[in-house]
Amino acid sequence: MAAIDAAAFRAGVRIGMPAAKAQAMISGLHLVDADPNGDAAAIERLALWMLRQYTPVVAIDSPDGIVMDTEGADHLRGGELPMLTGLVNALRGRGLQVRGAVADTWGSAHAIARAARREVIIVPVGETAKAVVNLPVSSLRLSPDIVGGLTVLGFRTVGELSATPRAPLALRFGPEVGRRLDQMFGRLAEPIDPIRTADLIEVARSFSEPIGAAETIAKYIGKLVVELCAALETRGQGVRRADLIIYRVDNTLQSLRAGTAKPVRDIPHLTKLLCSSIEKIDPGFGIEKLSLAATMIEPFEEKQSISSLVEEMIVDVTPLLDSFGNRGQRMYRLAPVESDVPERNVGRVSPIAAKLGQAWPTRWPRPSRMLARPERIEVIALTPDHPPASMTWRGKRRRIKRGDGPERVFGEWWVRSSEMEAVRDYYSVEDEDGNRFWVYRSGDGVDPATGTAKWFLHGIYG
Repeated sequence: MAAIDAAAFRAGVRIGMPAAKAQAMISGLHLVDADPNGDAAAIERLALWMLRQYTPVVAIDSPDGIVMDTEGADHLRGGELPMLTGLVNALRGRGLQVRGAVADTWGSAHAIARAARREVIIVPVGETAKAVVNLPVSSLRLSPDIVGGLTVLGFRTVGELSATPRAPLALRFGPEVGRRLDQMFGRLAEPIDPIRTADLIEVARSFSEPIGAAETIAKYIGKLVVELCAALETRGQGVRRADLIIYRVDNTLQSLRAGTAKPVRDIPHLTKLLCSSIEKIDPGFGIEKLSLAATMIEPFEEKQSISSLVEEMIVDVTPLLDSFGNRGQRMYRLAPVESDVPERNVGRVSPIAAKLGQAWPTRWPRPSRMLARPERIEVIALTPDHPPASMTWRGKRRRIKRGDGPERVFGEWWVRSSEMEAVRDYYSVEDEDGNRFWVYRSGDGVDPATGTAKWFLHGIYG
């Protein structure tokens, strides 16, 4: 058995068990031939998708994993935890069972992700030893023969193995045990060889003498950008995501990612975006190679300038948006969405997205500030159609001086079947201090099936 589902596991089936034995244990057991080649191709497709979406340093961690170096790119996703959580949720949405871990080294992340039961684990910097000490020796990426031999000798955990003198282990099992331990604990570098496709546009510059000064790095980044844009021009493409990979002489990698709101081939703009993060580069003992790849490209539209008697001042704000976006700030604009329910008639779109063809509602005034979630209020009001006479919000009682309404909003039964009879009655009210609020009652005030008759505050007028 190469793989089993949860029901088979609960029934006692285990990976590696002969199929005949499993069928004898469970009557009517459904068996499917394993497809290692198909699985490997699927993992490669996922790795290429992660390369475009998450980080420039992605590789396949055979036979069933993917390893990424997210340093220099995770801030674009809000940090390590939001990035990893979003990745796991995205894969689960595709019907995959997945676990992810962030740790200091490839070896420790590999072991923790496979040994832990949680889907998302973040190991703080410098706490790798504490996180792996109780993991089984089988998590060290050793061959089954070596793992079996260590088990016969009584080794059960990584901590027990790491506390044992190296010489006897090397004499019996060779250098592989010590190498894997050093890689897990970060004593030996284990670079990730990034996955690449044949059609990926990539330019590189190797140095006979290692470089390290920020000015020198910036100079060669500029030269690589010129080469990359020339290659893009021959294909009629523009870059949406450019990745700079730094190869250090100590056999370790660093990476920087720059994204743009639209396809560009603007050499000064791309150079500025990449050079703005030079302070994040740690050259160590020197950099022996720089590589710049366009991991996301799109067709580039050339726009011909039209002469006019009157000079038109058209300001392109996308460079400013790119600068903010590459600092980790999520940029968007609000756009109207076709819906009568207030919290659904607004959506987030790209700052440069075309108009959606919808207009903001104008039949009734809307408050300038909408609460993220309506808040419960206590109200004194005559039903069914009178505005509140007073309301208590966040512990403060307010007497209502005037009110306007109701504006009736019906549920969208085609979105949620539970809203078949749902109703809200909205009122614009003003208290004695001149503060104006947007409140609603759940239901029409007569039929209990339309709502609970509870009151909520949904917005505040500026």
